[in-house]
Amino acid sequence: MIQALKTLCIATSVLLVSQAMLAAKDSSVPDSTQVWTFKQKEHGWTPYRDCTLDVKDNLLQVNSTGKDPHFGRELKSPAGWKKVKVRLRAPNRLRGELYWKTEQKNGYADERSEKFDTRGNNKDWQDLTFVFYADSPLTGLRFDPSSRKGLIEIESISLEDSEPPRSATATPVDQIKLLEGYKVELLYSVPTDVEGSWVSMTIDPKGRLIASDQYGALYRITPAKVGAKTNDTQVEKLNVDMGMAHGLLYAFDSLYAVVNGGDTRPSGLYRLKDTNGDDQFDDVQFLREIKGAGEHGPHAIILSPDKKSLYIAAGNHTDLPKPEKSLVPRNWDEDLLLPRLWDARGHAAGKLAPGGWICRTDPEGKEFELVSSGFRNEYDIAFNPEGELFTYDADMEWDVGSPWYRPTRVNHVTSGSEFGWRSGTGKWPAYYPDSLPAVVNIGQGSPTGIVFGTGTKFPAKYQQSLFISDWSYGIIYAVHMKPEGASYVATYEKFASATPLPVTDLVVNPVDGALYFTIGGRRTQSGLYRITYNGKESTAPVSATPAELAGYRALRRDLEKYHEQQNEEVVYKVWPYLGHADRHIRYAARIALEHQPVEQWQNCVLIEQDPATLINAGIALARNGKPAVKHALLEKLNGLDWAALSQTEKMDLLRLYQLVFIRLGEPTERERIDVLAQIDKSYPASDVFMNRELSRLLVYLNAPKVIERTLALQDKALTQEEQIHYAKVLSSLASGWNNDLRKRYFEWYLKSIAHKGGRSFDKFLVNIRAEAIKTLTDAEEKALKPVLEINLEKAEPVPQGPPRPVVKKWTVDELLHAANNDDGQRNFERGREMFAVAACFKCHRFAGEGGTIGPDLTGVGGRFNAQNLLESIIEPSKVISDQYASTMFILDDGRVVNGRVINLSGKNLMVLTDMTNPSDLASINRDSVEEMMPSKSSMMPTGLVDTLTKEEALDLLAYLRSGGNSKHELFKKKD
Repeated sequence: MIQALKTLCIATSVLLVSQAMLAAKDSSVPDSTQVWTFKQKEHGWTPYRDCTLDVKDNLLQVNSTGKDPHFGRELKSPAGWKKVKVRLRAPNRLRGELYWKTEQKNGYADERSEKFDTRGNNKDWQDLTFVFYADSPLTGLRFDPSSRKGLIEIESISLEDSEPPRSATATPVDQIKLLEGYKVELLYSVPTDVEGSWVSMTIDPKGRLIASDQYGALYRITPAKVGAKTNDTQVEKLNVDMGMAHGLLYAFDSLYAVVNGGDTRPSGLYRLKDTNGDDQFDDVQFLREIKGAGEHGPHAIILSPDKKSLYIAAGNHTDLPKPEKSLVPRNWDEDLLLPRLWDARGHAAGKLAPGGWICRTDPEGKEFELVSSGFRNEYDIAFNPEGELFTYDADMEWDVGSPWYRPTRVNHVTSGSEFGWRSGTGKWPAYYPDSLPAVVNIGQGSPTGIVFGTGTKFPAKYQQSLFISDWSYGIIYAVHMKPEGASYVATYEKFASATPLPVTDLVVNPVDGALYFTIGGRRTQSGLYRITYNGKESTAPVSATPAELAGYRALRRDLEKYHEQQNEEVVYKVWPYLGHADRHIRYAARIALEHQPVEQWQNCVLIEQDPATLINAGIALARNGKPAVKHALLEKLNGLDWAALSQTEKMDLLRLYQLVFIRLGEPTERERIDVLAQIDKSYPASDVFMNRELSRLLVYLNAPKVIERTLALQDKALTQEEQIHYAKVLSSLASGWNNDLRKRYFEWYLKSIAHKGGRSFDKFLVNIRAEAIKTLTDAEEKALKPVLEINLEKAEPVPQGPPRPVVKKWTVDELLHAANNDDGQRNFERGREMFAVAACFKCHRFAGEGGTIGPDLTGVGGRFNAQNLLESIIEPSKVISDQYASTMFILDDGRVVNGRVINLSGKNLMVLTDMTNPSDLASINRDSVEEMMPSKSSMMPTGLVDTLTKEEALDLLAYLRSGGNSKHELFKKKD
C-alpha cells in the first residue's frame, strides 16, 4: 500500500511538472532546443513596452498599444550559431526586429538584431526564421513586432542550435580551381558577426599567423599542421586594443601594424611588444601618424631585404607622412598641358600629386624616406630574392572605355620612381618619359595582397613567381618575371580562383613552406586557406645567382646610389647614361641629375649634341629650371632633326615640349611659330599614340587647321577611346572654328551615346561637351541649340551608317583552309579595321588600344596557331578560359543570372552580365543563391565575323598573328 502510494505521488509529480514545462518547452524535443507553443497561461514571455500579452485558443495574442511595442524573455542557451523561428499572423504588414543578448553583451542593441518584413493578410500564417551567432551563452530574446497599434497572433516560437548560414561559410574548397598538383584547404571560416572580415596577415616567429579585421581587432591563428585535420586550427583574439590594420609585420621582436582607422583610431604606424613574456602584447607605441583612411588609405608594411628597415605603402587618399628624406625629387606636380576634368562622379576630386606612395623607415619610425610615388592604390608590396621591389597597382574601374583608363598592373618599384597617377582625366600614359611603365598589365580588377613564392615548397618556377591577388574577380595570379635590360618583363597565369573568392592577403609560412591566404574585406564572409604542393616535381629550394643581377640591372643600381647624394661629381658620372637605350637606365640617371643643384648642369643641357641625351636632360631642366631658361631650351630643341629621331625620341620630345610650357611658362608668339615649324608637318602621323600627343600639343599651340585634321582623325578612329581623346582635346579650343566644324564636332556626341564604359563614362561625355559649350559665342550657341539641347544620358544613339550585310556564317574549317592556302600579301590597316568591325576593340586590348573586359590579345599570335585563333573567334564556347569564364547563378526565386562577379559588399555580389556594357551590373544577395556552377556559354558573342568577306577575315587573322606589328612578314610583298 505504501509502495503504491509512493508510485502514485511520483506519477502525479511527473504529470504536474510535465504540464508546467509544456508551456515553456515541448518534451519531445532535445535539451538544446526550446519551443514555446502557448498552450498554457504561463509561458514566460513578458511585455516590456507598448503591448499586452494574453493566451487564447493556444495562441499568444500580442496587443500593440503604442508606437514601440516589444516583449521578450530571459533564457539560457549555449554560445554558437542559433536559429529562431516564429509563426505568426497579423492583419497589417509588420516591419520589426528580433534582438538577442548574451553573457558578454548583456543588453539589447542594433548590432545584435535581425530585421523582418511581412505581408499584410490575417488569413495566412507566416513563418519567420532568424539565424545569428551568439558570442557567449545566450541570455535573452526580445521581439519588436511592429510600429503600429493592433493585434498580432503567434502560434509558436522556437530556439535551436544551427549550422552557419550559407553566407557565413567561406567559399568551399571544392569550388576553388587550382593548377594541377596543388591542394587548397579551408582552415577556418571566420564568424563575421564576431571576428569580422580579415584583410591582412603576418607570421610570428613560432609560425603562427596574426590577422586583422578590417574594422575590428587582431587575431592569432595556430594553423593545423599540414596533413592534420583542418579543425585543429586554433584562433584566439589578442588581448590588446589594436586592429583595423591593413598592414601587419612581425620584425625586430615586435608586431608592427599600419592602422587604417579614421575616427576610431588614428591612422599610422604602431609598434606592439610583449614586455613580460606572457605571449600577449602589453606595450603599444604610436610611432608616426599617417593621415588617410578608407580603402585608399595606408596599407602594407614589409621588411627590407637587409632586414634593417621597414617599407610602407599607401593609396592615393593618404597624405605623405612628412618624410625627412626623399629619393623622389620633391618637385612633383600635375604636369597636364590641357585642362583636366575631375572624375564625373566626384571620386578623388581635388586629390593632387604625388598620389599613392611607398616610404621606408627605421625600426623606431623616426626617419621616413620617400622611395616611389604616382600610384593609384597599391595595397601591398614585395621584394624578390634579388632585392628588387614590386607592387600591384589598381585601375580606376569607372574610367573603363575612356582614353585615360589604365589597367591594373604590376610595377617594378625602383629608386625615385614615378608612375603617373593623376586624378580624373589627368592620368599619364605609360609612355611618358617622366614616369616608368608597368612590368605587365593585368586588366580590370581590385589588387590586394601580393607575395613572392620564396620559401614555399613549390616547384622552382613558382618559388620564383610573384603571387598577386585580385579581390573583385576572385583570382590569385602567378606572375612569372623575366629579366630584360635594367628591369623585367612578365607573363601571368591564373593560379587559384573561385566565385566568390575576395582574396585580401597572402603570406608564405617558413615553418611549413605553404602559401596562406585570407578572403574577406568590406564585411564580406572571411576565411583562412592554405595551399600546398603534392605533385611530382621537385620542390628543392632555389636561390638567386650572382648572374641574375649582372648587366643593366647592376648599372641601374649603381646610378641609384647617387639618388641619396649631392655632389658635383655626380653630374659627370651620370651624364653619359642620360641617352642610354634602356629606359630604366635613362630614368635612374635623370633622377640622380635632378637631385643636384640645377646651376651645376643647366649649361650642359644647352650645349649637348646627342639627341637622346638632350631630350632626357631637357626633361630634367624643364622640371627644375627657372622660366628664364625657356627660350634657350626651346631653341636647342627646335634645332633637332625631327626626321632623324627614332619613334621613342619623337614621343619623348613631344612630352618635353609639354613640360617646357607647363613648368617654364607659355610660349611667346615667336616661340609658338618655331615649335610649330618643328612638329606641325608631322600631324597626322601613322601611329595612334603619336597622334594623341601631337593633337594635345598642337591644340595648345592653336596650330593652323588643327581642328579639321583632328576631326578627320576622329572620323577615322576605330576605337571609342581614340574618338573620345580627340573630343577632349578640342573641347578647350575656342578659336579656329566655323559653323560647319562646330556642328560636326557637337554631332559626334550624339554618335557617342552608343559607346559604353564604366560608371563615370556617360557623365564624362556630358562634362566634356559642357566644357566645349563654354567656348561658344552666344551666336554659335543659338545656332547649335537643337543639338545642344539633347540630353546625352537619355537620348538614343544616332546610327553611324548602315549595318554591314551578312556575307555568310563562316566555319572554322572554311577560313582555316583559306588561311593555309593563302600566299598573298595581307593588309595591316584593313586587319586593324576589321578588328573594330568585329567589335573586338570593345572588350579586348590589342597593341595598347581597346577595352579591358576581355583578355589582352596582343600576344595571342605567339601562343596560338591559326586554328586556335579561328576557333576562339567563331566558336567561343568551345574552350572557355578559366580567367574569363562566367558563372551561372540559380536563385531561390527561380531566376538564373549568367556573368562574372566583379565586386562585393557584405552579402551582395555585383555581377557583370554584358561584356560590352561594363557599368550595367546585376546585384545578387549571396543568401538567395541556391546553386552556382560554371557557365557552359562564353560571354563572347558568336557571329562576329559573319559580315566579313574572306579577304577581310584573312586580314583580321593576320593582324592578330602579327601582335600589332605592321612590319610583320605577313604584310610583306611576296616574291
